[in-house]
Amino acid sequence: MSDTVLRAGRPAPDHDPRRSRWIPWAFVGGMLLVVAVNVMLVYFALSTFTGVTVGQSYDRGRTYNNVIAEAARQDALGWRAQVALDGAVLSVAVADREGLPAQGRIEGVMLRPLDGTTLPLDFAAAGAGRFIAAAQPPMAGQWEARLVLHGQDGARFDIRERIFVREAAR
Repeated sequence: MSDTVLRAGRPAPDHDPRRSRWIPWAFVGGMLLVVAVNVMLVYFALSTFTGVTVGQSYDRGRTYNNVIAEAARQDALGWRAQVALDGAVLSVAVADREGLPAQGRIEGVMLRPLDGTTLPLDFAAAGAGRFIAAAQPPMAGQWEARLVLHGQDGARFDIRERIFVREAAR
């Protein structure tokens, strides 16, 4: 009995105290890993796209009925547009409800939604219902043609078309 009491306070003879020295370092390493991952996530959260695409989104949301009314007005016109980028030329063909070429003048820009770069366009008539403009986007990627056709009868037709640019202008 006295032998077990004496041995209870001492380590067993085959115990090596150096064998378990890594355990506290495993906790330290785990915490350092968590901190490193959090620092990386904070960096990417602050340095990438903010997610905000519309300024004053609350006010825009309150006037959303105006957006719906404008879309209904556009649909009532019945006009259709085809937009294409061929090399360095942006061409637009517009037809009215009956399929006849729409007359008027076009103005607008090409916008790169990712960074807000805009490229102004100067359109010229290229036949009945056809318009062309020189367009040499400085960067490859997705662009959006934001155009307005002002018809001869005062009608206004908004054209928004996504365009994919394979090569940037040189």
